[in-house]
Amino acid sequence: MSVFRKYGTCFFEEYARIELSALLGREFDDLVVRDRPDLQSRDGSRLGIEVTRAMEESKHVAQQLLKEVAGIVPAGDRADLESISESGYAYGLREGQYVGARELSYWQLAQPLRSILKSKVSKLGHGLYGHFGKKGLFVFSKDNMNEGQMARTCRYMMQLQAEQEIRYNRLYLADINELFVCNLDDGLSFDARLVIIPVSREQRRDFYLRAVDAQISQG
Repeated sequence: MSVFRKYGTCFFEEYARIELSALLGREFDDLVVRDRPDLQSRDGSRLGIEVTRAMEESKHVAQQLLKEVAGIVPAGDRADLESISESGYAYGLREGQYVGARELSYWQLAQPLRSILKSKVSKLGHGLYGHFGKKGLFVFSKDNMNEGQMARTCRYMMQLQAEQEIRYNRLYLADINELFVCNLDDGLSFDARLVIIPVSREQRRDFYLRAVDAQISQG
């Protein structure tokens, strides 16, 4: 279907847009899906957010993705499985147990978190994501994170761009159950940088359905 971009990236960009607006409020209400970066304020200058994904490399993970798509993993809720089958997407449903057929390549091409952060910081520094008043990086993680891991990730991100003129202002990292937000601006104590927002099953289902509907309506 022409409404779906290669590797199903548009679904994830829509999901990120919806999640940011729902959980963080008005600043994100006017975001639209574009390119370089993936999410932009309608004026094309106030806010730009690049959306990507990360997954630790392992043979086990690759095999599990294939098993999930093949339906070898035991079935769960029938309505959820029907939605996954019809749309080709599963992110947001069933506690992250499944991967839809359309998003399989999206996850298989994912890099480990540190590698993707290094790449995206470098690209921003070289001007590949335009010129915006505020700049963010939104990363979907196939691996669950905890507060300690996210704190280390924030420190690593700050180190990466410490000597860089063009920097991200925020890092958003979404695993299936939380949205982690790291403020990367100067002049803050580290304890004030990290916010963790729980995401309920009902919210995830809502984000999922709205992201699928947004793509269909664009067709």
